[in-house]
Amino acid sequence: IHHYPHQIGLPTALFPDLLFGLTRHAVDRVFYLIPIIYAGYVFGAAFGLATTFVTLLLMLPRALFISPSPPDALFETAIVILVGVLANLWFRTRAKQMKAIEEREQATAAMVTAQERLRLQIRNTMKYEKNLTTLSNISSLLTQSLDLKSLPRSAIDMVMEVMGVEVVLLFILEEKTRELVLIAYEGVSQKFAQSVGRMRLGEGFNGQVAETGEPLLVEDASADPGLSGEAVRQENLQAQLIVPMRAGGRVVGTLCVAMRQHRKFNTEEVELLTAIGNETGIAIENARLYQEQLGIAEQLRQSEKNYRELFESAHDAIWVHDLEGNILVANKATETLTGFSIEGLPNMNVKHFLSSKSLKLAGEVRHRLLHGQVVTQPYEQHLIRRNGTEATLMLTTNLVSSNGQPRAFQNIARDITEEKRMEENLRFYVQQITRAQEEERLRIARELHDSTAQTLIALLHQLENLLYDKAKLPVGEARELWVFHERIKDVLQEVRHLGRDLRPSILDDAGLLAALRWAIRELKTEHSVEADLQVHGDERRFSQEVELILFRIAQEALRNIGRHSHASKAEVLIRFGEGKTAVIIKDNGIGFQPPDKVGDLSRSGKLGLVGMQERVRLLDGSLEVKSEPGKGTTVIVEAPI
Repeated sequence: IHHYPHQIGLPTALFPDLLFGLTRHAVDRVFYLIPIIYAGYVFGAAFGLATTFVTLLLMLPRALFISPSPPDALFETAIVILVGVLANLWFRTRAKQMKAIEEREQATAAMVTAQERLRLQIRNTMKYEKNLTTLSNISSLLTQSLDLKSLPRSAIDMVMEVMGVEVVLLFILEEKTRELVLIAYEGVSQKFAQSVGRMRLGEGFNGQVAETGEPLLVEDASADPGLSGEAVRQENLQAQLIVPMRAGGRVVGTLCVAMRQHRKFNTEEVELLTAIGNETGIAIENARLYQEQLGIAEQLRQSEKNYRELFESAHDAIWVHDLEGNILVANKATETLTGFSIEGLPNMNVKHFLSSKSLKLAGEVRHRLLHGQVVTQPYEQHLIRRNGTEATLMLTTNLVSSNGQPRAFQNIARDITEEKRMEENLRFYVQQITRAQEEERLRIARELHDSTAQTLIALLHQLENLLYDKAKLPVGEARELWVFHERIKDVLQEVRHLGRDLRPSILDDAGLLAALRWAIRELKTEHSVEADLQVHGDERRFSQEVELILFRIAQEALRNIGRHSHASKAEVLIRFGEGKTAVIIKDNGIGFQPPDKVGDLSRSGKLGLVGMQERVRLLDGSLEVKSEPGKGTTVIVEAPI
């Protein structure tokens, strides 16, 4: 403002033209040093140099364009700028020197602090090293013995030596009763030991420590109002330090040290005794686990002995083979079954006993077991004995794993060769009986048709001729003869119906489906039950024997519907599948409560269903009866035909 009064509209200047022999504008330029030096001193050399540059911009217009003597003005401007730059450079140098001095002082202070910390760390290290040495010696001594009887005694001796105390008590926490039990002590009477020999969690000082898991310092235990018992007071225990013994992160007992005089335990002693307590707890827990493992090992040994005896004396053949089929072990019954000695079996492979068909089945079972799939057990398998004969087995195979990896297969086999032979003989016997029964039915049906029916027809014709020839018979006698005529016709109809029931000729002439349709019509005619036949799949013909068996099963089911079910509707479904045929008979009748097994039907008097089951067995099929009271009955027959 003072430098450019006229340009900004001020009438006069604040200073005269001459001051100390300088012109007014020269003085103005000198005054420009004030903000330059102030900025550099207060805000730093960088800010001062920036102020110097701004000052130069303010002075140059007058020096170049307004001053009557531009060279002098430029010279004065240069002198001012030079002085300002030099002042700020000095400020920068001074600031660096001060910073260096400050950094040296800080470094010196840091070194002093580091020395103090190092001395403290050395002292702590020496203390910790001493404690670690003590703990290492204690740990070594404790881990040398896994005897639960001698270990607590050794721990007490070491604690008394290290801590310099008069009394040491060692309690163990029983998991089942959740009580502390005194297992070792030193420095107290037997009477006192008996009085504190067992205590609950939270009871007394040791009970509190076992419950909270925190160390406890007691300055004068004899004066504590919470104590009870004359024996406790007579011991005159004053200073006590009790710490928990830990193993696996849980409290397993307490370790108590005490004096009969005043003593103040410091923090280091608390930490040391806590560490000793943990080491003792771990050692006692390891000893206890070791004893338990010895007991378990003994039990396992006895169990293995019992299993070996059971394995050897089992009536069923038992053998174990690896994943490739090499036999690892076998019992005496396996020797009897295969004919090979027990000594020779472990050197053999199961392929020696199996035919190609049996080997394929074994491979399928192996694959399913290895992939965690369900295997119906026991299953039927065939084995070739040493003498070349074939044995039929009911075999159970289980996968033996170790560490989650399959290792072997265990097989338990029962020889059912004789049972199978007897079953086949029985089946053959039933088949022959059924065949003979059907042949007898056929013979009777033919006899009824060819003899009895024809005789009745002839009798009818003779009676009709008599009535027509004797037209002058009395009316009463003629009426009686016509009654006899109608009765003979009814008998003839029953004979024909009985013949069809015994062996419907439509079954032999037109096949199973036509015979089923005829049986359905008979059910509707005789019992007023609406029924229909549904056929699924490609219709086909079977052998005469197979069609006869299926028809008899369906006929018996329809006959039961008409006689017992009180049904209004029924349905017969025959399904022709690939390699399997199913016949399903349903009704909406009153139903019944079927037994757990179809074989138990004979005990409840349902012999018709038992006959159906026997016929199904002739086809190697299955029979299933589903029924509930009030919900009708469904009979399902499936056969591999």
